Amino acid sequence: MTKSPHRWMMTAVGAAMVKEAMALPKAEAGQVVVEIAGCGVCHTDLGYLYDGVRTNLPLPLTLGHEISGRVVAAGAGAESWVGKSVIIPAVIPCGECDACKRGKGTICAKQAMPGNDIEGGFATHIAVSAVGLCPIDEARLAKAGLALADVSVVADAVTTPYQAVVQAGVQPGTLCVVIGTGGVGGYCVQIAAALGGTVVALDVDAGKLEAISKHGAAKTINVRETDPKTLKKEIAAFAKEKGLSSREWIIFECSGSAAGQTTAWSLLVHGATLAVVGFTMDKVEVRLSNLMAFHARALGNWGCPPDLYPGAMELVYQGKIALGPFVEQHPLENINQVFADVHAHKLTRRAILVP
Repeated sequence: MTKSPHRWMMTAVGAAMVKEAMALPKAEAGQVVVEIAGCGVCHTDLGYLYDGVRTNLPLPLTLGHEISGRVVAAGAGAESWVGKSVIIPAVIPCGECDACKRGKGTICAKQAMPGNDIEGGFATHIAVSAVGLCPIDEARLAKAGLALADVSVVADAVTTPYQAVVQAGVQPGTLCVVIGTGGVGGYCVQIAAALGGTVVALDVDAGKLEAISKHGAAKTINVRETDPKTLKKEIAAFAKEKGLSSREWIIFECSGSAAGQTTAWSLLVHGATLAVVGFTMDKVEVRLSNLMAFHARALGNWGCPPDLYPGAMELVYQGKIALGPFVEQHPLENINQVFADVHAHKLTRRAILVP
């Protein structure tokens, strides 16, 4: 092993995380030990540390659920994984219950989320179930100009919107509206465009809109500079200009904010699909009857079934999802400063912590 095993522990809400030496994890039957290459810092991690969102496993706890690395040990039944580069699913299903057998692993009652249900990825090593591991072809990754650490964000920031786009049924000719283009939303724009959708991207940050205009957004709108009453009309005019329907829009709420969710609801049209991808503890007030009146539907998106990960990775290999311009690596040793900078919105790219 090249790294002395250690991890960073969250001990209390708002407190600095503490470095702790640990024994090399042991792989039980059906498990693997992964030497971590990188772990992304997610909005959910900030919720745990700063906002008091409760973890299922009591504190102290190692956060982090966007993990890539190499398998260095395995328990009985998982030996074939040793030596392979992998992404660990952000939500690991048990693989054996009725829900899992019916392809509904995201509602598996025994699912395990690193950094929530089990120890997470802000560490040098982690022991996890081999169920759902996504193998990574490092040769193809190198051709795409990416390192193994870079694809850690696929575990959530990419696969969560990938599931949302697949579940919503985006296809050529679909008008998609993505609200919030940083992190998850930026990848949602790229994925929807890759699957044939024509994407209108909404944000309050001109810089983010400029960036995503080069990666899949057919139109960008700064909602801070747009009258909410005319926003829907502007999108409808764009749809007409492009020969797209004024109905059956697919709206992806990725901002994880009350304002974003309110905007998403206001954009419902006949036959619309509202996909809720972002998370917030804030409450919004809506007229639920709009779903009835528009014969629309609202879909939740918790994690992503592991069987969809290879499809998302194929888009990464092909360059249809650009990771490089939207991620940046930082030493794991700088975890507390990086968290503070992300929380203060000082970073424009998704931070990946590298042991």
